Amino acid sequence: MKTLFIALFLLVFFIISIPLFLVEIIIGKFNPHLKVKSSQAIVVTAFKFILFMCGIKKTVIGLDNIPKDEAVLYVSNHRSYFDILIGYTTVPTLTGFIAKKEMGKIPFISVWMKFLNCLFLDRDNVREGLKTILEGIELVNKGYSVFISPEGTRNQEKEMLPFKEGSLKIAEKSGCAIIPVSMNNTDNIFENHLPWVRKAHVVVEFGKPIYPKELDANNRKFLGAYVQNIIRETLEKNQSRVKF
Repeated sequence: MKTLFIALFLLVFFIISIPLFLVEIIIGKFNPHLKVKSSQAIVVTAFKFILFMCGIKKTVIGLDNIPKDEAVLYVSNHRSYFDILIGYTTVPTLTGFIAKKEMGKIPFISVWMKFLNCLFLDRDNVREGLKTILEGIELVNKGYSVFISPEGTRNQEKEMLPFKEGSLKIAEKSGCAIIPVSMNNTDNIFENHLPWVRKAHVVVEFGKPIYPKELDANNRKFLGAYVQNIIRETLEKNQSRVKF
């Protein structure tokens, strides 16, 4: 039943989005920053409604670890399609997600993603992948945070997939802080019992900021493994907080 309600809501949101697209385009002509801000507010409201319909409860830890006056690179584990909903309704900054290139071909959804400064990564094309990373650096330099899942794909195994080191170049080259993000139990919303959506309790924790230039040479060389280890330890710690 929840799955049906979500489908109906997305249909209604699609219809409403048509005039909203026009409004956002007009806003962007005069104030691009306001366009991003208003677009994120609309999308976050829609995502919150979906999570409410699904019966999702969140415990959020460590919001005070996120710098208030600077863009950051959020680095997260990835286990569910719902990670982006959980992420967007939790981060306190204007944030663009890095998604696989296929997302950029989905009508309606891709338009909102572009309004939100989301970037589309071609994992099979090194040159295009580098271009996306450079675009991410440019976004951070403009004051927008970026959210990335360096495993590269949703992972249903117990252990995380190795982090792709190249994705963390956004922080290394821009000088921004990396915020490790752990998400427990998001796969229990949908992936664990396809095709049905179930209520679940999700625990999200934002770790302390990591500035790559302040790390010793070894950790800076293997930055992906260093950040992943922090996320792994946090996931293990927070598993006992999951209630259902």
